[in-house]
Amino acid sequence: MQLAKAICYSRSTLANAEIGRDISIRRFWQDADRAVDARGALLAAFDQVAALVRDFHTQQARERDEERQRRAGRPATLATHAATGGCSCGTVVVGRWTGRETRALREALRMTVHDFARHLGVAAATVSGWEHHHTPTPPKMATQAALDEALTLADTDTKARFLLILDTPNHHTWDCPGFG
Repeated sequence: MQLAKAICYSRSTLANAEIGRDISIRRFWQDADRAVDARGALLAAFDQVAALVRDFHTQQARERDEERQRRAGRPATLATHAATGGCSCGTVVVGRWTGRETRALREALRMTVHDFARHLGVAAATVSGWEHHHTPTPPKMATQAALDEALTLADTDTKARFLLILDTPNHHTWDCPGFG
C-alpha cells in the first residue's frame, strides 16, 4: 500500500504488476524503481520483458500472416502493408495523440474503457474524457508516451485495425445499425 501511494498508482495496479497479470507501462516501473531504490534493476527487467513480448507478438503475427498466405495461395503482404503504413519496418507512429487516436487504439485492442484505462494505468474517467469531443485537451506527454508504448507492443493485426479505424470516417460502431 505504501509503494502504491509513493508512486501514485492504485493498489490493484500494483497487485496486478506483482503477480505478472499486467506488466503495465514503462513509467510505472520507472517510478517503482526509483521508490524502492532498485538502481535500474526493475526498469531493466521491464525492458527485457517488453522486448520479449514485442518479439513474441511479432512472431505470432508473422506466423498468422504466413498461414493466411498459405491458405489463400498468395503473399500475406496486405495486412503488413496496412499495419505499417507501407513501410517494412513494422512501425506505426502517432505524432500527437488526440481523443480520436486514443479511441482508435482502444477499439483496435478490443478493450473496454475500463480495461484500457487499467492497461495504461489511468482512471476510466480520464480515458472517457479523451474520447469525447467536449474535452479537447490531449493526454499529457507521459500518457502520450504510454499510448506510444501500447501501440508499439500491439501485434500486426491490432496495428492494422488501428489504421483502418483511423481511416474510416465517423468510425463509431454504435452509430451503425446492428451494433450495440
